Amino acid sequence: MNHLKSNLIIAALLAGALPALAQQKRLSPHETISSVIDGNRVTIVYGRPYTKSPRTGEMRKIWGGLVPYGKVWRTGADEATLLITQRPIVLGGTPIPAGAYTLYTLPEEKGASKLIISKQIGQWGTQYSEQQDLARVDLKKSPLESPVDQFTMAIAKGPSGGGEIKLMWENTEFSVPFSVHK
Repeated sequence: MNHLKSNLIIAALLAGALPALAQQKRLSPHETISSVIDGNRVTIVYGRPYTKSPRTGEMRKIWGGLVPYGKVWRTGADEATLLITQRPIVLGGTPIPAGAYTLYTLPEEKGASKLIISKQIGQWGTQYSEQQDLARVDLKKSPLESPVDQFTMAIAKGPSGGGEIKLMWENTEFSVPFSVHK
């Protein structure tokens, strides 16, 4: 009986690991950023693609090119971008319970771009399901003073308290404020 139980556990572990092993090879470096804002640790794990194509070495147009306007983008490269908050936050005016979420972006050329917070985690970045959306919040779009070659995210203290999540690439920064739910 113990032998059967051990085999079932091993089979379950392998079945869970095989989809991850079958994923495409990573083309971009990955980073984990973390910051404590008002006593709450916020962590983001994401892929950091470059403006230059890893396959051809050519420079790419990012916003409106590689990342088309009006279409959901994985917010990074490879696996879906992961947001972890230890305590509930209010992100862009929307309550987000403590936990782990996937971040997607819906960039717009004109009008408000959106940060999508998905309840589904652990998927390859392009496996988006709108039914899993917890929320969509408006992003503030600003030009950068100097171009950013590698997609960069940041968690920073907000100018008037709380924090901000920032996405920077090419010549554009998107940001959204958050506060820790007390």
